[in-house]
Order: sequence, then structure tokens, then C-alpha cells
Amino acid sequence: MGTIAIGAAIAVLVGLGAGIGIGMATSKAVESIARQPEASGKIQTALILGGALAEATAIYGLIVSILIIFMLK
Repeated sequence: MGTIAIGAAIAVLVGLGAGIGIGMATSKAVESIARQPEASGKIQTALILGGALAEATAIYGLIVSILIIFMLK
């Protein structure tokens, strides 16, 4: 049971990377909008798309950890 919990915990760590990535992307987007306010529409679109992809990665990690817990029990 202990190795299953360790595997699930490692799979959930994907969310940590996604959170860091979204935070860095948001900070750069705000910085870019501050420098070029007229390009805010394009920057916002790219930010939302990138954030959605990063969140999808975090959700995949959560699903893998749930599968590890329930399928290997």
C-alpha cells in the first residue's frame, strides 16, 4: 500500500509544475500588456490558451493518481 501512495503522490506533483507554469505565464502576460497595451487582445488569447493546456496537464496527473490508487489497490 505504501508504494501505491508514493506513486499517486508523484503523479499529483504534476499540478505543482502546472501552477508554476501558469504563474510565470501570467506574470509575463501582465508585463507584456504593460509594455504594449494595444496588443492586449492577442496576449490575452495566448495566455488563456496556454493556461488551459497547463491545467489540462494538471488534471491528467490527478486522473493518473486516482487510477493508481483504485486500480492497484
